[in-house]
Amino acid sequence: MSVSFTERELDIMAVLWDQGPSTAAEVRDALAGHGVDLAYNTVLTLLRILQDKGHVDHKEEGRAHRFRAAVKRKEAGASALTRTLDRMFGGSAEALLIQLVRQPRLSKKDLKRLRRVVNEELDWRRAGNSTDPSARDRG
Repeated sequence: MSVSFTERELDIMAVLWDQGPSTAAEVRDALAGHGVDLAYNTVLTLLRILQDKGHVDHKEEGRAHRFRAAVKRKEAGASALTRTLDRMFGGSAEALLIQLVRQPRLSKKDLKRLRRVVNEELDWRRAGNSTDPSARDRG
């Protein structure tokens, strides 16, 4: 399933991923703490939209609903990365990676960790393994 979020939906999903199951009021308060000021009804509407899309579900707690992410952050990230790769970099993973490693916010430690991951991937492929990343998780 392809996972796609609007900017506001992603704000809400980030709260659910970070805080875990939350009521609409708790989501609204968390968003306000990050400078995103939305009305309670707006948050509730967005949570219902996310639920209709299958990205969120809920359990009733008295009169309130406690919403939880039904999509893992990693799955959403992979989908977002694919869209970014296609739209911004014309499908070139090399161009995306070059842009990423040239970001000033990456420390030397980050770059060394990236180098290690790239070397591990090269070793994996030299050994004749699949280029499908999910195969690595199974093996």
